[in-house]
Amino acid sequence: MDSAYGDLGRPPLHEGALRRALVREGGLWREIGIVDETGSTNADLAARAREGAPEGTVLATEWQTAGRGRKGRTWTAPPRSGLAFSMLVRPAVPVRLLGWASLLTGVAVATAVRRMTAWSQKGERFLGEGADTAVDARLKWPNDVLVGDRKLAGILAERVDDAVVIGVGLNVGLRAEELPVPTATSLAIEGAPLSDRAPLLRAILREFETWYREWTALDGDPERSGLRTAYRDLCVTLGREVRVEMPGERRLAGLARDVDETGRLVVEEGTGGESAVSAGDVVHVR
Repeated sequence: MDSAYGDLGRPPLHEGALRRALVREGGLWREIGIVDETGSTNADLAARAREGAPEGTVLATEWQTAGRGRKGRTWTAPPRSGLAFSMLVRPAVPVRLLGWASLLTGVAVATAVRRMTAWSQKGERFLGEGADTAVDARLKWPNDVLVGDRKLAGILAERVDDAVVIGVGLNVGLRAEELPVPTATSLAIEGAPLSDRAPLLRAILREFETWYREWTALDGDPERSGLRTAYRDLCVTLGREVRVEMPGERRLAGLARDVDETGRLVVEEGTGGESAVSAGDVVHVR
């Protein structure tokens, strides 16, 4: 990889500074690691989880060369053009509620993006929460982060024994000509004034910790923790006609009506019946 300072518009992440900002006594985050290059932070952190790495371990990379999505899809992006990181958690919640871990991550990412791209009406300075939102980040079930109909970030959660490893890939400084597919976007393309990824990573991890603490303290209950309500408020899939492509080449079409207590998408079919989908690729039907 070229020098970390070869593109001053894409500054490197600093491991020590992130540790000082995030690792604290009694906090969720125990270890923050940054590597220059790796195939997949999820694969690396899954290996460490099997070796007994503690909850709260985070691994980020400046360049991920073999990132993975659902159905084994791969994607790559230029060095330092995005945030690619994985988190290791060991949630003590009922197995049937573990699916909420990835949906919780979607809420954390979308909320952090919205807060970190909030500007005054005149566009003069960053104001934080409560200001106008420059990037209207929303969720597509289960956990894609969208701006309009274009994908800003993807999330992949994997069970590893009693742990869950959750990977996030967020397009930050990608230029239009660098997009892997025309249906993607980035914060730069959407006009967000964020070239330094460190504040965004800190915001996402802090948002995740807030939700995770509340969710696990209430035994994974998405209702009492407020997680289900927050997810619904951000989810643009609900209320739309969808086509769901499920494992085994099965398809389901209908109205996305709700997300149930286990995080499944409830689809109302044309016949009047309902089906709850736990896994599948959703297509928003125009």
